[in-house]
Amino acid sequence: MTDTDPAGEPGDAPLRARPVVRSPYSDGEWHRLHPLTPLLRGGLTLLVIIGVIVANLRERLVEWVFPVFSELPPGELPPDPVDFLLANNLILLAGGAALVVLVVLLVLFRLSWRFHTLRIGEDDVEVRSGVLFRTHRRAPLDRVQGVNLTRPMVARLLGLAKLEVVGAGLDANVKLEYLSGKDAEAIRGDILRLASGRRLAEGRVEPGVRASLARQAADAVGSGLQGLVDGEDLSDAEPESIVRIPFGRLVASRVLSGSSLVLVAFVAGIVVAASLSTLWLLFTVVPMFLAFGAYYVRSIAQGLRYSIAPTVDGVRVTFGLFTTVSEVVPPGRVHAIEVRQPLMWRPFGWWTISVNRLSGRSSTDTSNDQLAAVLPIGTRADVERVLRILAPGLSAEEWTLVFRDGILGPVDDDPYVTTPRRARWLRPLSWRRNGALLTADALLLRRGWVWRSLSVVPLARLQSIGLRQGPVARATGTAGLVAHVIAGNVQTSLGVLDRDDALDLFERTARAGVDAAAIDRTHRWAG
Repeated sequence: MTDTDPAGEPGDAPLRARPVVRSPYSDGEWHRLHPLTPLLRGGLTLLVIIGVIVANLRERLVEWVFPVFSELPPGELPPDPVDFLLANNLILLAGGAALVVLVVLLVLFRLSWRFHTLRIGEDDVEVRSGVLFRTHRRAPLDRVQGVNLTRPMVARLLGLAKLEVVGAGLDANVKLEYLSGKDAEAIRGDILRLASGRRLAEGRVEPGVRASLARQAADAVGSGLQGLVDGEDLSDAEPESIVRIPFGRLVASRVLSGSSLVLVAFVAGIVVAASLSTLWLLFTVVPMFLAFGAYYVRSIAQGLRYSIAPTVDGVRVTFGLFTTVSEVVPPGRVHAIEVRQPLMWRPFGWWTISVNRLSGRSSTDTSNDQLAAVLPIGTRADVERVLRILAPGLSAEEWTLVFRDGILGPVDDDPYVTTPRRARWLRPLSWRRNGALLTADALLLRRGWVWRSLSVVPLARLQSIGLRQGPVARATGTAGLVAHVIAGNVQTSLGVLDRDDALDLFERTARAGVDAAAIDRTHRWAG
Protein backbone atom coordinates (compact mmCIF):
# COMPACT_ATOMS: atom_id res chain seq x y z
CA MET A 1 0.00 0.00 0.00
CA THR A 2 1.31 3.47 -0.88
CA ASP A 3 0.56 6.59 1.14
CA THR A 4 -0.56 9.57 -0.94
CA ASP A 5 -0.83 13.26 -0.39
CA PRO A 6 -4.16 15.13 -0.82
CA ALA A 7 -3.51 15.43 -4.55
CA GLY A 8 -3.40 11.67 -4.88
CA GLU A 9 0.32 11.40 -5.73
CA PRO A 10 2.96 9.71 -3.58
CA GLY A 11 4.32 12.15 -1.05
CA ASP A 12 6.48 12.47 2.02
CA ALA A 13 4.00 14.18 4.34
CA PRO A 14 4.38 13.42 8.06
CA LEU A 15 2.87 10.16 9.19
CA ARG A 16 0.46 11.93 11.53
CA ALA A 17 -1.24 13.50 8.48
CA ARG A 18 -1.80 10.25 6.64
CA PRO A 19 -4.79 7.91 7.12
CA VAL A 20 -3.36 4.49 7.99
CA VAL A 21 -5.47 1.34 8.11
CA ARG A 22 -5.66 -1.41 10.71
CA SER A 23 -6.90 -4.21 8.45
CA PRO A 24 -5.72 -5.13 4.95
CA TYR A 25 -9.21 -4.46 3.59
CA SER A 26 -9.42 -0.81 4.70
CA ASP A 27 -7.01 0.79 2.25
CA GLY A 28 -9.61 2.13 -0.20
CA GLU A 29 -8.94 -0.60 -2.78
CA TRP A 30 -11.21 -3.41 -4.00
CA HIS A 31 -10.70 -6.77 -2.25
CA ARG A 32 -12.22 -10.22 -2.53
CA LEU A 33 -13.84 -11.97 0.40
CA HIS A 34 -12.61 -15.17 2.03
CA PRO A 35 -12.12 -18.09 -0.44
CA LEU A 36 -14.51 -20.29 1.57
CA THR A 37 -17.36 -17.82 0.97
CA PRO A 38 -18.92 -19.80 -1.96
CA LEU A 39 -19.15 -22.89 0.22
CA LEU A 40 -21.22 -21.09 2.86
CA ARG A 41 -23.28 -18.95 0.50
CA GLY A 42 -24.34 -21.72 -1.87
CA GLY A 43 -22.34 -24.90 -1.57
CA LEU A 44 -23.94 -26.25 1.60
CA THR A 45 -27.40 -25.34 0.38
CA LEU A 46 -26.74 -27.12 -2.90
CA LEU A 47 -25.59 -30.26 -1.10
CA VAL A 48 -28.74 -30.29 1.03
CA ILE A 49 -30.97 -29.85 -2.04
CA ILE A 50 -29.18 -32.68 -3.86
CA GLY A 51 -29.55 -34.90 -0.81
CA VAL A 52 -33.29 -34.21 -0.55
CA ILE A 53 -33.80 -34.87 -4.27
CA VAL A 54 -31.84 -38.13 -4.18
CA ALA A 55 -33.64 -39.31 -1.03
CA ASN A 56 -37.11 -38.65 -2.44
CA LEU A 57 -36.60 -39.51 -6.14
CA ARG A 58 -34.03 -42.30 -5.89
CA GLU A 59 -35.97 -44.88 -7.88
CA ARG A 60 -36.99 -42.37 -10.57
CA LEU A 61 -33.39 -41.15 -10.94
CA VAL A 62 -32.15 -44.73 -11.29
CA GLU A 63 -34.68 -45.33 -14.09
CA TRP A 64 -33.56 -42.15 -15.91
CA VAL A 65 -29.84 -42.93 -15.64
CA PHE A 66 -30.17 -46.68 -16.23
CA PRO A 67 -33.22 -47.26 -18.51
CA VAL A 68 -32.59 -51.02 -18.47
CA PHE A 69 -34.03 -51.12 -14.94
CA SER A 70 -37.44 -49.99 -16.20
CA GLU A 71 -37.67 -53.01 -18.54
CA LEU A 72 -37.55 -55.59 -15.74
CA PRO A 73 -40.55 -57.95 -15.37
CA PRO A 74 -43.16 -56.89 -12.78
CA GLY A 75 -42.24 -57.97 -9.27
CA GLU A 76 -38.54 -58.36 -9.99
CA LEU A 77 -36.37 -56.03 -7.92
CA PRO A 78 -33.71 -54.04 -9.78
CA PRO A 79 -30.09 -54.70 -8.84
CA ASP A 80 -28.21 -52.31 -6.62
CA PRO A 81 -26.84 -49.40 -8.75
CA VAL A 82 -23.32 -49.80 -7.38
CA ASP A 83 -23.32 -53.54 -8.09
CA PHE A 84 -24.65 -52.83 -11.58
CA LEU A 85 -21.80 -50.36 -12.26
CA LEU A 86 -19.18 -52.80 -11.04
CA ALA A 87 -20.63 -55.75 -13.00
CA ASN A 88 -20.72 -53.77 -16.27
CA ASN A 89 -17.36 -51.97 -15.80
CA LEU A 90 -19.08 -48.58 -15.73
CA ILE A 91 -17.49 -47.35 -12.52
CA LEU A 92 -14.98 -45.16 -14.40
CA LEU A 93 -17.73 -43.64 -16.54
CA ALA A 94 -19.86 -42.83 -13.49
CA GLY A 95 -16.85 -41.40 -11.65
CA GLY A 96 -15.96 -39.25 -14.66
CA ALA A 97 -19.50 -37.90 -14.89
CA ALA A 98 -19.48 -37.05 -11.17
CA LEU A 99 -16.08 -35.39 -11.59
CA VAL A 100 -17.34 -33.26 -14.49
CA VAL A 101 -20.33 -32.09 -12.42
CA LEU A 102 -18.02 -31.31 -9.49
CA VAL A 103 -15.63 -29.33 -11.70
CA VAL A 104 -18.50 -27.32 -13.20
CA LEU A 105 -19.78 -26.46 -9.72
CA LEU A 106 -16.31 -25.47 -8.55
CA VAL A 107 -15.88 -23.22 -11.59
CA LEU A 108 -19.23 -21.54 -10.91
CA PHE A 109 -18.35 -21.04 -7.25
CA ARG A 110 -14.94 -19.69 -8.22
CA LEU A 111 -16.48 -17.17 -10.64
CA SER A 112 -18.99 -16.08 -8.01
CA TRP A 113 -16.15 -15.49 -5.54
CA ARG A 114 -13.96 -13.60 -8.02
CA PHE A 115 -16.77 -11.20 -8.93
CA HIS A 116 -17.75 -10.54 -5.29
CA THR A 117 -15.58 -7.69 -4.00
CA LEU A 118 -15.67 -5.04 -1.30
CA ARG A 119 -14.08 -1.64 -0.78
CA ILE A 120 -13.80 0.40 2.42
CA GLY A 121 -13.04 4.06 1.75
CA GLU A 122 -12.89 7.18 3.88
CA ASP A 123 -16.57 7.95 3.20
CA ASP A 124 -18.40 4.71 2.40
CA VAL A 125 -18.44 0.91 2.25
CA GLU A 126 -19.17 -0.68 -1.14
CA VAL A 127 -19.88 -4.24 -2.27
CA ARG A 128 -20.06 -5.48 -5.87
CA SER A 129 -21.35 -8.95 -6.75
CA GLY A 130 -22.84 -11.00 -9.58
CA VAL A 131 -21.47 -12.58 -12.76
CA LEU A 132 -24.27 -12.08 -15.31
CA PHE A 133 -26.37 -9.63 -13.31
CA ARG A 134 -24.14 -7.19 -11.44
CA THR A 135 -25.16 -5.42 -8.24
CA HIS A 136 -23.39 -2.55 -6.50
CA ARG A 137 -24.36 -1.54 -2.94
CA ARG A 138 -22.98 1.45 -1.05
CA ALA A 139 -23.35 2.49 2.59
CA PRO A 140 -22.24 6.08 3.43
CA LEU A 141 -20.31 6.03 6.69
CA ASP A 142 -22.07 9.11 8.08
CA ARG A 143 -25.36 7.18 7.81
CA VAL A 144 -24.12 4.01 9.53
CA GLN A 145 -26.50 2.98 12.34
CA GLY A 146 -24.40 0.08 13.58
CA VAL A 147 -22.22 -2.85 12.55
CA ASN A 148 -23.32 -6.41 13.34
CA LEU A 149 -20.92 -9.34 13.40
CA THR A 150 -22.66 -12.72 13.07
CA ARG A 151 -21.08 -16.15 13.43
CA PRO A 152 -23.48 -18.91 12.32
CA MET A 153 -22.63 -22.37 13.64
CA VAL A 154 -21.16 -23.74 10.39
CA ALA A 155 -19.24 -20.52 9.77
CA ARG A 156 -17.77 -20.69 13.28
CA LEU A 157 -16.49 -24.20 12.58
CA LEU A 158 -14.70 -22.79 9.53
CA GLY A 159 -13.39 -19.76 11.44
CA LEU A 160 -15.50 -17.31 9.44
CA ALA A 161 -17.96 -14.54 10.24
CA LYS A 162 -20.15 -12.09 8.35
CA LEU A 163 -20.45 -8.36 8.84
CA GLU A 164 -23.61 -6.35 8.29
CA VAL A 165 -23.26 -2.59 8.00
CA VAL A 166 -26.63 -1.22 9.12
CA GLY A 167 -27.81 1.62 6.89
CA ALA A 168 -30.36 4.37 7.42
CA GLY A 169 -33.19 3.06 5.29
CA LEU A 170 -35.38 0.10 4.42
CA ASP A 171 -33.33 -2.82 3.11
CA ALA A 172 -30.28 -0.53 3.14
CA ASN A 173 -27.79 -2.86 4.83
CA VAL A 174 -24.52 -3.84 3.19
CA LYS A 175 -23.46 -7.41 3.97
CA LEU A 176 -19.85 -8.59 3.92
CA GLU A 177 -20.05 -12.36 3.95
CA TYR A 178 -17.80 -14.09 4.64
CA LEU A 179 -14.54 -12.98 6.26
CA SER A 180 -12.10 -14.60 8.64
CA GLY A 181 -12.95 -13.86 12.27
CA LYS A 182 -9.82 -11.74 12.79
CA ASP A 183 -10.40 -9.67 9.65
CA ALA A 184 -14.09 -9.18 10.51
CA GLU A 185 -13.24 -7.74 13.93
CA ALA A 186 -10.61 -5.41 12.45
CA ILE A 187 -12.89 -4.24 9.63
CA ARG A 188 -15.73 -3.53 12.06
CA GLY A 189 -13.37 -1.39 14.13
CA ASP A 190 -12.21 0.48 11.02
CA ILE A 191 -15.78 1.19 9.83
CA LEU A 192 -16.85 2.49 13.24
CA ARG A 193 -13.75 4.65 13.58
CA LEU A 194 -14.27 6.19 10.16
CA ALA A 195 -18.00 6.70 10.88
CA SER A 196 -17.14 8.47 14.14
CA GLY A 197 -15.09 11.10 12.33
CA ARG A 198 -11.74 9.80 13.58
CA ARG A 199 -8.84 8.70 11.45
CA LEU A 200 -7.67 5.12 11.53
CA ALA A 201 -4.75 3.90 13.61
CA GLU A 202 -1.68 6.10 13.39
CA GLY A 203 1.60 4.62 12.20
CA ARG A 204 2.72 3.09 8.96
CA VAL A 205 1.38 -0.35 8.05
CA GLU A 206 3.74 -2.30 5.87
CA PRO A 207 2.06 -4.33 3.12
CA GLY A 208 2.12 -8.05 3.76
CA VAL A 209 2.17 -11.05 1.47
CA ARG A 210 -1.19 -12.80 1.20
CA ALA A 211 -1.14 -16.53 1.75
CA SER A 212 -2.48 -18.95 -0.84
CA LEU A 213 -6.17 -19.77 -0.94
CA ALA A 214 -5.59 -23.20 0.57
CA ARG A 215 -3.50 -21.70 3.37
CA GLN A 216 -6.17 -19.06 4.12
CA ALA A 217 -8.86 -21.75 4.31
CA ALA A 218 -6.73 -23.96 6.57
CA ASP A 219 -5.91 -21.05 8.90
CA ALA A 220 -9.58 -20.05 9.11
CA VAL A 221 -10.73 -23.58 9.98
CA GLY A 222 -7.99 -23.92 12.59
CA SER A 223 -8.91 -20.64 14.25
CA GLY A 224 -12.60 -21.59 14.14
CA LEU A 225 -12.04 -24.87 15.96
CA GLN A 226 -9.81 -23.13 18.50
CA GLY A 227 -12.44 -20.41 18.96
CA LEU A 228 -15.07 -23.01 19.87
CA VAL A 229 -12.78 -24.21 22.65
CA ASP A 230 -11.69 -20.78 23.92
CA GLY A 231 -15.01 -18.96 23.40
CA GLU A 232 -15.56 -15.51 21.90
CA ASP A 233 -12.72 -13.00 22.13
CA LEU A 234 -14.21 -9.93 23.72
CA SER A 235 -10.91 -8.36 24.73
CA ASP A 236 -11.64 -5.11 22.90
CA ALA A 237 -14.64 -4.31 25.11
CA GLU A 238 -14.12 -1.37 27.49
CA PRO A 239 -14.88 -2.63 30.10
CA GLU A 240 -16.10 -6.24 30.14
CA SER A 241 -19.81 -7.01 30.20
CA ILE A 242 -21.63 -4.93 32.80
CA VAL A 243 -24.43 -7.52 33.14
CA ARG A 244 -24.30 -11.26 33.81
CA ILE A 245 -27.45 -13.34 33.34
CA PRO A 246 -27.45 -16.57 35.40
CA PHE A 247 -28.70 -19.60 33.51
CA GLY A 248 -31.42 -20.31 36.10
CA ARG A 249 -32.79 -16.78 35.84
CA LEU A 250 -32.84 -16.98 32.04
CA VAL A 251 -34.79 -20.26 32.06
CA ALA A 252 -37.19 -19.03 34.75
CA SER A 253 -37.87 -15.82 32.81
CA ARG A 254 -38.90 -17.82 29.75
CA VAL A 255 -41.13 -20.11 31.81
CA LEU A 256 -42.75 -17.11 33.52
CA SER A 257 -43.68 -15.45 30.25
CA GLY A 258 -46.88 -14.84 28.32
CA SER A 259 -46.20 -17.81 26.05
CA SER A 260 -46.39 -20.10 29.07
CA LEU A 261 -49.88 -18.80 29.81
CA VAL A 262 -50.87 -19.64 26.24
CA LEU A 263 -49.40 -23.12 26.69
CA VAL A 264 -51.36 -23.66 29.90
CA ALA A 265 -54.57 -22.55 28.16
CA PHE A 266 -53.90 -24.99 25.31
CA VAL A 267 -53.29 -27.85 27.72
CA ALA A 268 -56.49 -27.05 29.63
CA GLY A 269 -58.44 -26.99 26.36
CA ILE A 270 -57.00 -30.33 25.29
CA VAL A 271 -57.86 -31.92 28.65
CA VAL A 272 -61.44 -30.67 28.38
CA ALA A 273 -61.68 -31.85 24.78
CA ALA A 274 -60.35 -35.30 25.70
CA SER A 275 -62.89 -35.59 28.52
CA LEU A 276 -65.62 -34.84 25.96
CA SER A 277 -64.25 -37.52 23.58
CA THR A 278 -63.21 -34.98 20.98
CA LEU A 279 -60.34 -37.22 19.91
CA TRP A 280 -59.40 -35.27 16.80
CA LEU A 281 -58.03 -32.48 19.02
CA LEU A 282 -55.46 -34.92 20.41
CA PHE A 283 -53.68 -34.86 17.05
CA THR A 284 -52.67 -31.26 17.80
CA VAL A 285 -50.89 -32.19 21.03
CA VAL A 286 -47.57 -33.38 19.59
CA PRO A 287 -47.09 -30.55 17.03
CA MET A 288 -48.09 -27.98 19.62
CA PHE A 289 -45.62 -29.22 22.24
CA LEU A 290 -42.90 -29.48 19.62
CA ALA A 291 -43.52 -25.87 18.58
CA PHE A 292 -43.44 -24.59 22.14
CA GLY A 293 -40.37 -26.70 22.91
CA ALA A 294 -38.56 -25.24 19.89
CA TYR A 295 -39.53 -21.73 20.98
CA TYR A 296 -38.19 -22.22 24.52
CA VAL A 297 -34.94 -23.79 23.32
CA ARG A 298 -34.39 -21.06 20.73
CA SER A 299 -35.12 -18.21 23.14
CA ILE A 300 -32.93 -19.68 25.89
CA ALA A 301 -30.07 -20.39 23.46
CA GLN A 302 -30.32 -16.83 22.18
CA GLY A 303 -29.95 -15.45 25.71
CA LEU A 304 -26.89 -17.57 26.52
CA ARG A 305 -23.44 -15.99 26.28
CA TYR A 306 -25.12 -12.60 26.56
CA SER A 307 -22.94 -9.58 27.24
CA ILE A 308 -23.32 -5.82 26.98
CA ALA A 309 -20.44 -3.38 27.31
CA PRO A 310 -19.60 0.24 26.49
CA THR A 311 -16.83 0.72 23.93
CA VAL A 312 -15.23 3.76 22.38
CA ASP A 313 -17.52 3.31 19.36
CA GLY A 314 -20.81 2.67 21.15
CA VAL A 315 -22.65 -0.06 23.03
CA ARG A 316 -21.77 -3.61 22.10
CA VAL A 317 -24.37 -6.35 22.65
CA THR A 318 -23.43 -10.00 22.10
CA PHE A 319 -25.78 -12.99 22.40
CA GLY A 320 -26.41 -16.47 21.06
CA LEU A 321 -25.08 -19.97 21.73
CA PHE A 322 -25.18 -21.62 18.30
CA THR A 323 -25.31 -18.52 16.11
CA THR A 324 -23.43 -15.72 17.85
CA VAL A 325 -24.40 -12.13 17.03
CA SER A 326 -22.25 -9.20 18.15
CA GLU A 327 -23.84 -5.81 17.52
CA VAL A 328 -22.28 -2.37 18.05
CA VAL A 329 -24.73 0.52 18.30
CA PRO A 330 -22.88 3.86 17.94
CA PRO A 331 -23.88 6.88 20.04
CA GLY A 332 -27.03 8.67 18.95
CA ARG A 333 -28.46 5.65 17.11
CA VAL A 334 -30.99 4.70 19.84
CA HIS A 335 -34.31 6.44 19.07
CA ALA A 336 -36.38 5.15 22.01
CA ILE A 337 -35.85 2.99 25.11
CA GLU A 338 -38.44 0.99 27.03
CA VAL A 339 -38.07 -0.65 30.43
CA ARG A 340 -40.79 -3.27 30.89
CA GLN A 341 -41.85 -5.67 33.65
CA PRO A 342 -44.40 -8.47 33.07
CA LEU A 343 -46.68 -9.31 35.98
CA MET A 344 -45.07 -12.68 36.77
CA TRP A 345 -41.63 -11.09 36.98
CA ARG A 346 -42.66 -8.55 39.62
CA PRO A 347 -42.08 -10.76 42.71
CA PHE A 348 -38.48 -11.32 41.56
CA GLY A 349 -37.77 -7.70 40.60
CA TRP A 350 -36.85 -8.55 37.00
CA TRP A 351 -37.07 -6.19 34.04
CA THR A 352 -36.31 -6.18 30.34
CA ILE A 353 -35.06 -3.32 28.13
CA SER A 354 -35.88 -2.85 24.43
CA VAL A 355 -34.86 -0.11 22.00
CA ASN A 356 -36.04 1.33 18.73
CA ARG A 357 -33.27 1.81 16.20
CA LEU A 358 -32.80 1.61 12.47
CA SER A 359 -32.09 -2.00 11.52
CA GLY A 360 -31.78 -1.53 7.74
CA ARG A 361 -33.87 -4.68 7.23
CA SER A 362 -37.31 -5.22 5.77
CA SER A 363 -40.28 -5.15 8.15
CA THR A 364 -40.87 -8.89 7.60
CA ASP A 365 -37.40 -9.89 8.82
CA THR A 366 -37.91 -11.76 12.10
CA SER A 367 -34.36 -10.99 13.25
CA ASN A 368 -35.48 -7.42 13.97
CA ASP A 369 -37.13 -8.58 17.20
CA GLN A 370 -34.04 -10.28 18.59
CA LEU A 371 -31.94 -7.16 17.98
CA ALA A 372 -34.48 -4.98 19.81
CA ALA A 373 -33.98 -6.52 23.27
CA VAL A 374 -30.69 -5.14 24.61
CA LEU A 375 -31.36 -6.63 28.07
CA PRO A 376 -33.42 -9.87 27.96
CA ILE A 377 -33.75 -10.14 31.74
CA GLY A 378 -32.15 -8.20 34.57
CA THR A 379 -32.49 -6.85 38.08
CA ARG A 380 -32.94 -3.18 38.98
CA ALA A 381 -29.16 -2.79 39.29
CA ASP A 382 -28.74 -4.28 35.82
CA VAL A 383 -31.35 -1.91 34.42
CA GLU A 384 -29.57 1.10 35.93
CA ARG A 385 -26.21 0.06 34.46
CA VAL A 386 -27.66 -0.55 30.99
CA LEU A 387 -29.65 2.71 30.95
CA ARG A 388 -26.56 4.69 31.90
CA ILE A 389 -24.71 3.54 28.77
CA LEU A 390 -27.77 3.82 26.50
CA ALA A 391 -28.69 7.32 27.73
CA PRO A 392 -25.47 8.81 29.14
CA GLY A 393 -26.71 12.40 28.76
CA LEU A 394 -29.34 12.21 31.52
CA SER A 395 -28.49 14.33 34.57
CA ALA A 396 -28.70 13.20 38.21
CA GLU A 397 -32.08 14.91 38.61
CA GLU A 398 -33.40 13.16 35.51
CA TRP A 399 -32.24 9.77 36.83
CA THR A 400 -34.51 10.30 39.84
CA LEU A 401 -37.40 11.00 37.51
CA VAL A 402 -36.59 7.84 35.55
CA PHE A 403 -36.10 5.33 38.37
CA ARG A 404 -37.96 6.49 41.46
CA ASP A 405 -40.86 8.23 39.73
CA GLY A 406 -40.97 6.44 36.38
CA ILE A 407 -39.97 2.80 36.68
CA LEU A 408 -40.97 2.24 40.32
CA GLY A 409 -43.49 5.10 40.75
CA PRO A 410 -45.73 6.79 41.29
CA VAL A 411 -44.77 8.36 44.59
CA ASP A 412 -46.73 10.83 46.73
CA ASP A 413 -45.24 13.93 45.07
CA ASP A 414 -45.57 12.49 41.58
CA PRO A 415 -44.16 14.94 38.99
CA TYR A 416 -45.81 13.14 36.05
CA VAL A 417 -48.95 14.44 34.33
CA THR A 418 -51.50 11.64 34.82
CA THR A 419 -55.08 10.72 33.92
CA PRO A 420 -57.65 13.23 35.31
CA ARG A 421 -60.22 12.05 37.83
CA ARG A 422 -63.14 12.35 35.39
CA ALA A 423 -61.53 9.84 32.99
CA ARG A 424 -60.19 7.27 35.45
CA TRP A 425 -62.84 4.80 34.32
CA LEU A 426 -60.95 4.56 31.02
CA ARG A 427 -57.85 3.34 32.93
CA PRO A 428 -59.42 1.67 35.98
CA LEU A 429 -56.22 -0.12 37.08
CA SER A 430 -53.43 2.04 35.70
CA TRP A 431 -54.72 5.62 36.00
CA ARG A 432 -52.03 6.51 38.55
CA ARG A 433 -49.20 5.13 36.41
CA ASN A 434 -50.58 6.50 33.16
CA GLY A 435 -48.48 9.64 32.87
CA ALA A 436 -45.98 11.73 30.89
CA LEU A 437 -43.13 14.04 31.82
CA LEU A 438 -40.80 16.26 29.77
CA THR A 439 -37.21 16.65 30.99
CA ALA A 440 -34.33 18.62 29.55
CA ASP A 441 -33.17 15.68 27.41
CA ALA A 442 -36.07 13.24 27.01
CA LEU A 443 -39.80 12.67 26.97
CA LEU A 444 -40.81 10.05 29.56
CA LEU A 445 -44.00 8.00 29.05
CA ARG A 446 -45.14 5.81 31.94
CA ARG A 447 -47.97 3.27 31.68
CA GLY A 448 -49.40 -0.03 32.85
CA TRP A 449 -50.29 -1.70 36.13
CA VAL A 450 -50.31 -5.35 35.08
CA TRP A 451 -47.42 -4.93 32.65
CA ARG A 452 -45.49 -1.90 33.91
CA SER A 453 -43.34 0.04 31.48
CA LEU A 454 -41.50 3.31 31.01
CA SER A 455 -40.53 4.68 27.60
CA VAL A 456 -37.64 7.13 27.27
CA VAL A 457 -37.63 9.13 24.01
CA PRO A 458 -34.45 11.23 23.55
CA LEU A 459 -35.45 14.67 22.29
CA ALA A 460 -32.57 14.75 19.80
CA ARG A 461 -34.01 11.64 18.10
CA LEU A 462 -37.63 12.89 18.08
CA GLN A 463 -38.93 13.26 14.53
CA SER A 464 -42.24 14.92 15.44
CA ILE A 465 -44.83 15.09 18.19
CA GLY A 466 -48.56 14.60 17.70
CA LEU A 467 -51.91 14.89 19.46
CA ARG A 468 -54.92 12.66 18.88
CA GLN A 469 -58.48 12.85 20.18
CA GLY A 470 -61.31 10.49 19.37
CA PRO A 471 -65.01 10.86 20.21
CA VAL A 472 -64.65 9.36 23.71
CA ALA A 473 -61.64 11.59 24.42
CA ARG A 474 -63.58 14.68 23.27
CA ALA A 475 -66.46 13.76 25.54
CA THR A 476 -64.16 13.35 28.56
CA GLY A 477 -61.92 16.32 27.79
CA THR A 478 -58.83 14.18 27.30
CA ALA A 479 -56.30 13.62 24.52
CA GLY A 480 -53.45 11.34 23.56
CA LEU A 481 -49.80 12.19 22.96
CA VAL A 482 -47.74 10.46 20.24
CA ALA A 483 -43.95 10.72 19.90
CA HIS A 484 -42.98 9.90 16.33
CA VAL A 485 -39.66 8.04 16.12
CA ILE A 486 -38.24 5.08 14.23
CA ALA A 487 -40.76 2.22 14.36
CA GLY A 488 -39.98 -0.69 16.66
CA ASN A 489 -41.06 -2.61 19.74
CA VAL A 490 -41.05 0.43 22.03
CA GLN A 491 -44.47 2.01 22.57
CA THR A 492 -44.18 5.79 22.19
CA SER A 493 -47.78 6.92 22.64
CA LEU A 494 -49.88 7.65 25.70
CA GLY A 495 -53.61 8.28 25.96
CA VAL A 496 -56.19 9.62 28.42
CA LEU A 497 -54.31 12.77 29.49
CA ASP A 498 -56.11 16.00 30.35
CA ARG A 499 -56.59 17.98 27.15
CA ASP A 500 -54.90 21.14 28.45
CA ASP A 501 -51.99 19.14 29.90
CA ALA A 502 -51.57 17.29 26.60
CA LEU A 503 -51.55 20.59 24.65
CA ASP A 504 -48.94 22.04 27.01
CA LEU A 505 -46.74 18.94 26.66
CA PHE A 506 -47.19 19.04 22.90
CA GLU A 507 -45.98 22.65 22.60
CA ARG A 508 -43.08 22.31 25.03
CA THR A 509 -41.91 19.01 23.51
CA ALA A 510 -42.01 20.43 19.98
CA ARG A 511 -39.80 23.37 20.99
CA ALA A 512 -37.44 21.22 23.03
CA GLY A 513 -37.10 18.72 20.18
CA VAL A 514 -36.07 21.42 17.71
CA ASP A 515 -33.51 22.83 20.15
CA ALA A 516 -32.06 19.37 20.92
CA ALA A 517 -31.74 18.47 17.24
CA ALA A 518 -29.97 21.76 16.49
CA ILE A 519 -27.13 21.07 18.93
CA ASP A 520 -26.90 17.30 18.39
CA ARG A 521 -23.55 16.11 16.99
CA THR A 522 -23.74 12.40 17.72
CA HIS A 523 -23.67 11.40 14.04
CA ARG A 524 -19.93 12.14 14.21
CA TRP A 525 -19.37 11.25 17.85
CA ALA A 526 -15.58 11.68 17.73
CA GLY A 527 -15.59 14.85 15.65
